Amino acid sequence: MAIPPTNAASPGLTTTSTLDPDQARSTLLGLLAERAYRHGSFTLASGRTSDHYVNCKPVSLSGPGLALLGRLLLELVEEQAIAVAGLTLGADPLVSAVAMQAALNGRPLDALIVRKEAKGHGTGAWLEGPLPAAGSRITVLEDVVTTGGSALKAVRQLQEAGYLVDRVVAIVDRQEGGAEAMAAAGLDLRSLFLLEEVSALSRAGGSVGGSIGGSERDQAGDSTGAG
Repeated sequence: MAIPPTNAASPGLTTTSTLDPDQARSTLLGLLAERAYRHGSFTLASGRTSDHYVNCKPVSLSGPGLALLGRLLLELVEEQAIAVAGLTLGADPLVSAVAMQAALNGRPLDALIVRKEAKGHGTGAWLEGPLPAAGSRITVLEDVVTTGGSALKAVRQLQEAGYLVDRVVAIVDRQEGGAEAMAAAGLDLRSLFLLEEVSALSRAGGSVGGSIGGSERDQAGDSTGAG
């Protein structure tokens, strides 16, 4: 399948703000099926082999994708949360999109980035962004959950810093044990889509519902880029 440029003009351009929730969800699913999913034989970051490869970055780093993700992920963020956070690199655009959408909605919600290792100079910080007071509730965002390792690392760093974390929100759950790992850690995993939804639409040659910016065709797991 040829991957089109994500900025290609398309007839009947529709802005994301005019889509109702169902249209927004189906449009995002179409973008993921076209630009994020591949079927074949792949070695994942965990060392496992898989027929499925999901890299959300061509979607999460596109304008339309960010706009849709900001809307849809925000709906799953806890009402009591005053910030969203996630492990770099996969969660970087997600926390930014959600914080911006929250601001547009008149909701105070900051974005934090969790480093994979402490900063090697200065304060040696693990967290970047406007730090809330200890005891604040934070929702963790993730692009793809496979085993849950990346999200759990982010959760641990936030908890060690004194924050309350009970929920992880992902774009795609690969259905390979991540939900069970979250539950074992006392966390509530919410995902916009299951892998089976994305793969089914991709194999069916699904198109973007609503046609927003980009042609209607276009590895990540645990924020590493490879399932």
